[in-house]
Amino acid sequence: MLFWCNEKQYRCTDVGSRVVVAIRIDRISIATSENRTTSTKEIDGTEAEQAGWFNGPPYAVAEVVFDEDDLEGCSLTQDAS
Repeated sequence: MLFWCNEKQYRCTDVGSRVVVAIRIDRISIATSENRTTSTKEIDGTEAEQAGWFNGPPYAVAEVVFDEDDLEGCSLTQDAS
């Protein structure tokens, strides 16, 4: 199931009795470190999907836990969030 929260799109990965766990799928940040230098870049959800970032579990991106208070700010459509 896909949903929106704070203008970000998420894919549900697990549902508990009082929480929902999800991964953000509209945009991701990738950090790399080489020779003591860290750099980051952002890619959109389409590029991340093609590169396999959303394959799982386990997922290569962080899962976010939404509790019952957080869920009040979530919606199934982008404009309603």
